[in-house]
Amino acid sequence: MSSPVETVAPAGAPALGTELVRLRDVTKTYHLGELDVPVLKGVSLTIRHGEYVALMGASGSGKTTLMNLLGCLDRPTSGSYQLEGVEIANASADDRARLRNSRLGFVFQSFNLLARTSALNNVILPLEYAPERVTDTDQHARAIELLNRVGLAARMDHEPAQMSGGQQQRVAIARALVNHPPLLLADEPTGNLDSRTSVEILEMFDRLHAEGITIIIVTHDAGVGARAKRVIRLRDGLIEADGPSSAVVVPAAGNESSTAPNTNAAPAVDTPSPAAPVTSTLAPHVASSHPAFRKVGRPLIPRTFRTAFKAILRNKLRSGLTMLGIVIGVAAVIAMMEIGQGSNAAIQRTIASMGANNLLVQPGAASSGGVTFGGGSGLTLTPRDAQEIQRQVPSAEFVAPIVRARTQVIYRSRNWVPVYIYGTTPSFLDVRDWRDLEFGEMFGDREVRNGSQVCVVGQTIVRELFRGESPIGEEIRLQNVSFRVIGVLRRKGANMMGVDQDDIVLAPWTTVKSRVAGNSMANVNQSTAATTDPSQKVNTLSQLYPGAQPLYPVSSILQQTDTPQPVRFTNVDQILVKVATAGEVPDAIAQIKATLREQHRLRKGQPEDFNIRDMTEANKALSSTSEMMSSLLLSVALISLLVGWVGIMNIMLVSVTERTREIGLRMAIGARGRNILMQFLVEAVVLCMAGGALGIALGRGGSVLVRELLGWPTEIAPGAIVASVVVAVTVGVVFGFYPAWKASRLDPITALRYE
Repeated sequence: MSSPVETVAPAGAPALGTELVRLRDVTKTYHLGELDVPVLKGVSLTIRHGEYVALMGASGSGKTTLMNLLGCLDRPTSGSYQLEGVEIANASADDRARLRNSRLGFVFQSFNLLARTSALNNVILPLEYAPERVTDTDQHARAIELLNRVGLAARMDHEPAQMSGGQQQRVAIARALVNHPPLLLADEPTGNLDSRTSVEILEMFDRLHAEGITIIIVTHDAGVGARAKRVIRLRDGLIEADGPSSAVVVPAAGNESSTAPNTNAAPAVDTPSPAAPVTSTLAPHVASSHPAFRKVGRPLIPRTFRTAFKAILRNKLRSGLTMLGIVIGVAAVIAMMEIGQGSNAAIQRTIASMGANNLLVQPGAASSGGVTFGGGSGLTLTPRDAQEIQRQVPSAEFVAPIVRARTQVIYRSRNWVPVYIYGTTPSFLDVRDWRDLEFGEMFGDREVRNGSQVCVVGQTIVRELFRGESPIGEEIRLQNVSFRVIGVLRRKGANMMGVDQDDIVLAPWTTVKSRVAGNSMANVNQSTAATTDPSQKVNTLSQLYPGAQPLYPVSSILQQTDTPQPVRFTNVDQILVKVATAGEVPDAIAQIKATLREQHRLRKGQPEDFNIRDMTEANKALSSTSEMMSSLLLSVALISLLVGWVGIMNIMLVSVTERTREIGLRMAIGARGRNILMQFLVEAVVLCMAGGALGIALGRGGSVLVRELLGWPTEIAPGAIVASVVVAVTVGVVFGFYPAWKASRLDPITALRYE
């Protein structure tokens, strides 16, 4: 036998014998389609503080409906119901929920304990919805004390599935008493218990009544009814008998008649006067004023959030399945966005290597005797043109003249014919976004002015001629002219056409012009010329008048090699111009044309002796293709995310259906509609955010694996990560709202009866 329950009546509690419940002509009719089913047909009664009342009657007599009305789980169709002098027949759902939490305690036949929840947390549950906040310390202390008093000190950490029926009922009684209610309602509390356990539970009710708690118990059991001090027997929705338990004889099983001597007499209750005033609003004491309720500041985590977290942790598998759709969707978005951005960045780097926002100025076509030699064959561009473009065109950030050559590069016993041999200025690297060198340094303007025999080579030249060794300080030969290597360019790779950009030699344009390329050697393949007699090639540019008799003695071959003579007309093959932004390219083209026409003294209407090639159209086409592919990848990922969104809503709807009894229980112990709404919304948002976080981690991991295993370019996408978090929260709110709203609209009675 368990130890007695020693609940002490709260200080300031109403005196025994004062009126607690008053019903006057209460009716209840259920509308089942077009059919009206009257259950209560005008019930009037009064129950005072400290009474022990048993509601009895045959099935269908209306006793359970009457208890639901008394417990504010339902409202009457008509009539008056006053609780502690306050009219609540027409009270709002929130007001009735507040009353259920602070003034009423429920003990159900089927216990209605939360599964996968300890006995301690089941007892604490009503305090989560208390009108006035109770500290966590007080909650646990009060729950532990009650569990000790009902004999479950050793079982408070056990879940309902680990306890017997009697132990579960004890937990339900402790939960009903945790808010110190003045009225305890019990619906068939021994219906699912064996006889020995039933006796223990009834003795517990006897002690609670002895301590001043008002008890209303619904039962079919004559022995249970005999325990009460007063029995109210109902028949067909009317009170058939009402009086002390000794005066109301309980019929044998199957006998529906009452043998009470005063069956047709007026019930032994105080009926209210018709003129009694009815209060239309709840009195301030509807919220519990017990001293144990202590107002505290808002906790670090609001109660609704804590309740939602506990619900998520209680159902780990269901929570994991709910998050799965969001995890897959967000991971797909992150991975696709990073792969797309990596591809786009790779294309942009390729475009930059080709010369983003670059303009190529070439000379016009030369002709002779009606024969045109093709574009770029004229000798119309000069270094001065490059200087004037730099000076007169505001949007031209960098300008570099170029003299081209093609010949063998010889180093010791090895030789190679580079794709590019350019004579230029230091600004060439700025034009081509090639500022960083792997080793050494770039030649400067001083070397250009002096015609110094220095050069900078690309990575391919290092590989082919130097076998990967450092070429700094070594000498290479172009057209039998020695050039000292002073720098190595950083690797740039192939351009969009597949041409190796690292197969290049850069030298001062003055040196290349006077010692290597000559007047118009740019388009001549000189790879075979290097094998012929050098006496036939050195200083041939000085023969301005072939076939004429020399005015001065002819120099020897060594003299010609050591003292080259500059040509009178110095031209360049190209001029590269880098424009500040792509939007300024059209204006830059117009300004360059005006500058060159002025430099070349071209009259109005006279055709231009140069042409300008614009690279921005190719860049736009490539960028557009890259963006289209990124959008395609994103669209595919969003489809998977949409599937996750729908999955969230479906799982939440299933969760509402699965947890209907839990929702009914929470409402029965005081949860208001907005508490249920917020709980389910928070659960949806938390699940979506957790799924989003896991999805971000999975997406980032997938992106890294793609980069490491497949070698695809990827790039972190902060925008996609931020968007994923925003989307996760939005999905939780939007797709979780309807299930949450549906849960908050459930009727407590219907929810508790749901199977």
